[in-house]
Amino acid sequence: MTHHSLTLGFIGFGEVNTPRSIIEKKCNDARSLLISRDFNVIDGGIVTDDPERIEAANAVNKLENNKIDVLILCVSGWIPSYVVVRLADQFKSTPMILWGLCGSYINNSLHTTAEQAGTSALRRPMEELGFKFKYVYDTTDGIKGIDSISSYLKVIQTQKDLLTSKVVMVGYRDMNLYGTMFDGVSLKKHIGTEIEFIEMLQMVQYSDNIPADDVAKYLTKIKSDWNFTKPADEHILEKGVKYFLSLKKFIDKYGYNAISILDVDGMKKLLNFPPSMIFMLLANELDICTTPENDSLGSVTQLITKGLTGQLSAYLEFYEYFRDRVLMGVPDYIPLEIVDGPYTVTPSNFGLLDECILNVSKLRTGTVTLSRLFKTKDGYGMHLALAEAVSPRNWQEIGWSDPAPQLPSLELVLGERTASFVKNVMAQHYIITYGDNTAILKEYCEFCGIEILES
Repeated sequence: MTHHSLTLGFIGFGEVNTPRSIIEKKCNDARSLLISRDFNVIDGGIVTDDPERIEAANAVNKLENNKIDVLILCVSGWIPSYVVVRLADQFKSTPMILWGLCGSYINNSLHTTAEQAGTSALRRPMEELGFKFKYVYDTTDGIKGIDSISSYLKVIQTQKDLLTSKVVMVGYRDMNLYGTMFDGVSLKKHIGTEIEFIEMLQMVQYSDNIPADDVAKYLTKIKSDWNFTKPADEHILEKGVKYFLSLKKFIDKYGYNAISILDVDGMKKLLNFPPSMIFMLLANELDICTTPENDSLGSVTQLITKGLTGQLSAYLEFYEYFRDRVLMGVPDYIPLEIVDGPYTVTPSNFGLLDECILNVSKLRTGTVTLSRLFKTKDGYGMHLALAEAVSPRNWQEIGWSDPAPQLPSLELVLGERTASFVKNVMAQHYIITYGDNTAILKEYCEFCGIEILES
């Protein structure tokens, strides 16, 4: 997806009776703080309640000539509400941030320009007037509005990027599952993502013409970077690299940001080639979001969480429920990003399938956020849960050749929220990101009109 660098319009506000030097210093410091965080800022100047309203007109003229993505209304002291509202009304369709600065201590005495008198008089009227804005404020005891501003701008950045995002499906509706389908019109309307298709046959046809030198390069890299528990069939490795390079051509040509492949009914059934190795290469070499089984909304969830957190956002699927936790893992692959220790693979067989390169790496533990986008009657919702990921007990999935591998997995401890989470589960795949990312995910959902379901 195209990355849109945001342009911020900045206007500082203060009362005409407040010393001009104080207003200018406070607003200049705030603007410099934005610039220090690498935001592109267009300065609209200082606006007071001057009787001629010349400053407001000048600010509008400065910013109208630039395509701004967000308008910063920086309140440095008391300001009659009409001054801010009339000016902001010229940019009604632009997301805004109402930022109240704070006073400072001089000789142990708090000196204030009544900044929060100005913002508190504005917040509710702006809300009732339909402005799309975030209200942030500084305090003298440590609350920094810039942190909330950075988070909100990341939300807007992600929303804009998603408007040009594209997922490619190799085939469609693996195993005739219901939860992996999507509605193209509503997805475009509410999120912006396009989901396009290629046939598995196209991948196979492209793979027949991959230059030998390109295959050799990746074979060398795999053997160097991956920890094989035992020797693998060279023919299997070569075929996996060819399929990967075939898909890479499509991804490079059309700019896809995520991919999902017809797995059980496609790669395994028709080609007798489990796609785990292909997914590992796609994720690790191209930094692209990947899910198996044509999981449409799983892919879109990944694009959202990757945009907000910067993490590749791996998928996990459910295996068992317990009283206070769930067991989640994968029967195929994981990206390098979430591995704890060496990136470990093993040649193995499942049922009647030919040998595949199965990832058996250990997963990182710690706090994780579980996310899943789902369709609602009128739009979309996001199911969110915070869990503590711990190393799993000994377990195995029946069907793998002996000795059965320990699949990459985690026990996600939810405590007393487990039953509520399970009763609301939306699909077999959920996307995990490390850390508590619920706040920024909820902020994104609120900004985009996505229903929030938190367990």
